Amino acid sequence: MKIALIGYGKMGKEIEKIAIDRGHEIVSRIDINTTDSFDSKSFQSADVAIEFTIPSASYNNYLNCFKYNIPVVSGTTGWLDKIDDIKNKCTNENQTFFWASNFSIGVNIFFALNKKLAQLMNKADGYNASMEEVHHTQKLDAPSGTAITLAEDLIQNYKGKLSWKLDHIDSNDQLLIKAIRRGEVPGIHTIKYESDIDEIIIHHSAKSRKGFALGAVLAAEFTKNNKGFLGMNDLLNFY
Repeated sequence: MKIALIGYGKMGKEIEKIAIDRGHEIVSRIDINTTDSFDSKSFQSADVAIEFTIPSASYNNYLNCFKYNIPVVSGTTGWLDKIDDIKNKCTNENQTFFWASNFSIGVNIFFALNKKLAQLMNKADGYNASMEEVHHTQKLDAPSGTAITLAEDLIQNYKGKLSWKLDHIDSNDQLLIKAIRRGEVPGIHTIKYESDIDEIIIHHSAKSRKGFALGAVLAAEFTKNNKGFLGMNDLLNFY
């Protein structure tokens, strides 16, 4: 498979290594200084583009891929105000787009566990749910896309919370998310249900970027042979 990398930082380089190990070819590498490469023949030869950049650049990157009908796999977060437009382009313009707030297989198991625990907690009174996420200091958005996914899944499945809020809450029906930026932490997410008598905690800690990169390459392999707006549940079918 021919892959174009959009974003050639730490994640892009990790994705490149895994993709080559799996027998794929990197035909184009685009970063902030080489955006004119979207119009190159090498980029246009790609079967799939994998995009990990920043929120302010991501949407235009997607449009540049769609211009040449190249399917996109993206792990960029912080741009979701435009997600309906991307979905419409998949439906009405026959484009293909795979997005995930987190490509780690372990995190997606954690997503499923979070939903199940939220459903079980409806049977118990006296608990308050909260969340904490920790990422490296280069991460621009807060809370993380992973934390937002966890929060929205929790709210959808747990009657005790109706919305989420960053750093402080105004009422007990809001889910508190604490976002911490520290060092080179790849990603830590913790969900806690606490009562006067005990607490229940689920926790996922990434040891490196390798799990995210592998998931992105697996998503690209899946996307090459599928169409439309796709996500990790299409790939993994956990629930």
